[in-house]
Amino acid sequence: MTEQQPYRVVARQRGFELRRYPAHLAAEVRVEGSFSSTVDEAFRALAGYIGGANRARRGGVANAAVEPLPADSRKIAMTSPVLQEEGERPGAYLVRFVMPAGSTAESLPEPDDPRVVVREMPEQLAAAVRFSGRWTQRAFDERATVLGRAVTAAGLTPSGGVRYARFDPPWKPWFLRRNEVVLPVVE
Repeated sequence: MTEQQPYRVVARQRGFELRRYPAHLAAEVRVEGSFSSTVDEAFRALAGYIGGANRARRGGVANAAVEPLPADSRKIAMTSPVLQEEGERPGAYLVRFVMPAGSTAESLPEPDDPRVVVREMPEQLAAAVRFSGRWTQRAFDERATVLGRAVTAAGLTPSGGVRYARFDPPWKPWFLRRNEVVLPVVE
């Protein structure tokens, strides 16, 4: 089973859960384009990084794989969800893979692809709503609007951009897919 990003439910409000996400590491790629094309482009770069397109920071780490990897590269376990959020301007997005629990900046290899950046993400309080269905911008945006209104109605203040979370592989039937919209809020 794929490791999922941990969180603790702090409260359940009308229309969302209030969650505390612990500090963690994430590999991210900044891309420009449409909602769907950017996640596809970034996914390839991030999948390459966790698949072995990287260099160990200290010494070589051998990895027994079907295809041999360079002696100083290693595979990193896939986690879920894949996160996407709007960037600083229209048409710009950040796409992230959360690194496995227990990862440290020192233990993770350096990406071969210069577009991939490993960042420390601080602990965060956020409102989240879960839904099933297709990965369309419309589906995510509709829920993001409803979530934003519910957060405001609950007396909370958003503190960052909306994140779109995809938990399942593309071959999973659309009606069984787990998706979330996550909105950081002020403590």
